[in-house]
Amino acid sequence: MMSKLEKKYVTKAKFMLHGGDYNPDQWLDRPDILADDIKLMKLSHTNTFSVGIFAWSALEPEEGVYQFDWLDDVFDRIHSIGGRVILATPSGARPAWLSQTYPEVLRVNTSRVKQLHGGRHNHCLTSKVYREKTRHINRLLAERYGGHPALLMWHISNEYGGECHCDLCQNAFREWLRMKYDNSLKALNNAWWTPFWSHTFNDWSQIESPSPIGENGLHGLNLDWRRFVTDQTISFYENEIIPLKELTPDIPITTNFMADTPDLIPYQGLDYSKFAKHVDVISWDAYPVWHNDWESTADLAMKVGFINDLYRSLKQQPFLLMECTPSAVNWHNVNKAKRPGMNLLSSMQMIAHGSDSILYFQFRKSRGSSEKLHGAIVDHDNSPKNRVFQEVAKVGETLEQLAEVVGTKRPSEAAILYDWENDWALQDAQGFAKATKRYPQTLQQHYRTFWEQDIPVDVITKEHDFSAYKLLIVPMLYVISEETISRLKKFTANGGTLVMTYISGIVNEHDLTYTGGWHPDLQTIFGIETLETDTLHPKDRNAVSYRNQTYEMKDYATVIELKAATAEGVYQDDFYAHTPAVTSHQYEQGKAYFIGARLEDQFHRDFYLSLIKELSLSPVFPVKHGKGVSVQARQDQHNDYIFIMNFTEQQQLVSFDKRVKDIVTGEMLSGDLILEKYEVRIVLNSH
Repeated sequence: MMSKLEKKYVTKAKFMLHGGDYNPDQWLDRPDILADDIKLMKLSHTNTFSVGIFAWSALEPEEGVYQFDWLDDVFDRIHSIGGRVILATPSGARPAWLSQTYPEVLRVNTSRVKQLHGGRHNHCLTSKVYREKTRHINRLLAERYGGHPALLMWHISNEYGGECHCDLCQNAFREWLRMKYDNSLKALNNAWWTPFWSHTFNDWSQIESPSPIGENGLHGLNLDWRRFVTDQTISFYENEIIPLKELTPDIPITTNFMADTPDLIPYQGLDYSKFAKHVDVISWDAYPVWHNDWESTADLAMKVGFINDLYRSLKQQPFLLMECTPSAVNWHNVNKAKRPGMNLLSSMQMIAHGSDSILYFQFRKSRGSSEKLHGAIVDHDNSPKNRVFQEVAKVGETLEQLAEVVGTKRPSEAAILYDWENDWALQDAQGFAKATKRYPQTLQQHYRTFWEQDIPVDVITKEHDFSAYKLLIVPMLYVISEETISRLKKFTANGGTLVMTYISGIVNEHDLTYTGGWHPDLQTIFGIETLETDTLHPKDRNAVSYRNQTYEMKDYATVIELKAATAEGVYQDDFYAHTPAVTSHQYEQGKAYFIGARLEDQFHRDFYLSLIKELSLSPVFPVKHGKGVSVQARQDQHNDYIFIMNFTEQQQLVSFDKRVKDIVTGEMLSGDLILEKYEVRIVLNSH
């Protein structure tokens, strides 16, 4: 069995990957530019390039007419400088001839309007023609480049997302439902509660995907549709990789996941916890809105830490940062440039939280179309002398010193549970307050104290092994199945500490409410009954007294009746004044806490600091520092690799007792250390 600290290499490369999306297909009439690219790759200290992502029209300009010579040349040029290629399959954007010849590949929107050719991510996932065409071009790529020494990894399509509502997809959805409900319309009608508004189905053909011009009020239908979209996308992906697994079984396969800005919440279009089981390596595209005017750099860095810890935890191994920008993007509301030093700092944060790569979009700026102003390593000036290029080169030089970090882990004793299906159903729920549900942001609030205290946390999904943790935090788990309740009960009974909050345990996996009060097993675990949830207006405030302190609360308050629990905190106002707001309960060998209200950050700090002490949770490498400094660690069986990062605009004093080595400079350090604005130091602590 692999040790928790044994290295896990996600590719054959034993070095940090540095590079990004490379689009030579846009410059085939400029051999001088292609020659410059190789020189600039070396000067920028880049070594890995994602090629072919949107190159189908360059590979197959006419149906059955293939042009691979240019890609042969790209492979050979990159190999000549010791570089690696992440080869993409081109399904993310198809050539015009394919749409014209086979119109079934065009997507149909929710209003049942067929889309024209254009944009990207605009194909029907069900179309047999499109599946055949993608599988065929992928086979040709695998046959031609599978044995090339530069090939490092397969990059399947690009940022899968979106959905199609054509007749092919409607029929596929109905077949999916037949399988799910054992061909029983009665079971489906029961699960969707279709007697409401007289929407009972008596023939499978009556069922349509959710639509603004049709049905969108059956929450069970909406939830099943989103599950189907995930499954259909995975099915499309599995179709793509058939020839790759056959011809290149030793080459790892990934596809790039996303996050939704500005809060960097998990991408809502697909359930990545399901998708993760089908990829060899998690990779994702990170575009934080650095230097914005509504939060501190440190607050945003905390959110970056959260999403990294989620994507790392999906497979409990290092991940790859597949895309980021070295400076500005072109699609935020305001496309502000990264300040000097921020590219190195933000890159090292990715490494600290588990990435084995820093890859950018894009290597060279496009000359035209929608992304011509998106940041890149090489700007339109084609010069290695500008600030952005020089900062990229510095990142590359730093990564070259971090080869021993590749494959290392981030073991954690605390976990926060995030669930995509819960997120979907809670957004869809016609209750509470639409603007203040903020489920992912609530998880970030619970994560904050651990990030501030430099204590590693896994952000897990409901399929994970709960027993691996001392502490499990489950905020706002509106959707909870009998199976998950049973596993939470076992976790607590066996000695785990469980934290749950308001708006939890309301519905089952079909989005049907539990009846007869809060679920009996939840009552047993927590020693309480939840009587009702009060939803407050945005300006409404109440307060909770907790351990001789008073904390402001807003948005939501659970009215609680004690059964066997102890009231740790009580409401101060309203009709539930002096009733429990925060409770604790010893359940067999473990302890269960219920937080009934949405409370201010200081409450969470005080609450979790108490649990951290009680459970003996601690940083890997203790460092004394002020607010805005983050200390994160990666570990192997012999070493701790400590990233000390200043996410403030001021100098910061940090101090530590042990004598450690700066990995980049070789300097020995101990005692006090001054970090400049946006500075990062990486030190080695040997066991």
